[in-house]
Amino acid sequence: MRITLRARLGYLLARRLFHWPWLVKQPRFWRWMEGQFARMANLGHRPAQSFYGHILLFRGQGLGARNEGRRLLMLAAKAGDAKAAYQLGVLSLKEDVLEAADAQQALTWLTLAAQAGHPAAAFRLSNLYRTGAPGVAADQQLAEHFAALGAVKP
Repeated sequence: MRITLRARLGYLLARRLFHWPWLVKQPRFWRWMEGQFARMANLGHRPAQSFYGHILLFRGQGLGARNEGRRLLMLAAKAGDAKAAYQLGVLSLKEDVLEAADAQQALTWLTLAAQAGHPAAAFRLSNLYRTGAPGVAADQQLAEHFAALGAVKP
């Protein structure tokens, strides 16, 4: 994976400018920033895939943007990004117009996130195993395991 210096610098600048709300509201600058995020995500940069995937999922316009956001989050999660895996797990638990809730898929993503150190994923898994869900039997041992995994360590 070869990421050009120009792509890396453009992405870093866009990430920095992203924290300036007045600039994000400017359509021309926002299109430029989105282009930088998309370019780095398409080059296989895992943090960019996760970041831009979240943007498209929550702020994107239309179903195409949402689907692209989900695809980018899947790529990032498969590459080991805990935040992306957690978000996919949460999405899998929700029913929407296109997909029914899938507790088994949620278990897969949440387990991946919990094993990567995401405490909220461990908490959700603990609750899921404690109460059970369609297709997921309640298991107190696993519930306690994930509760301990998600506990804040001093």
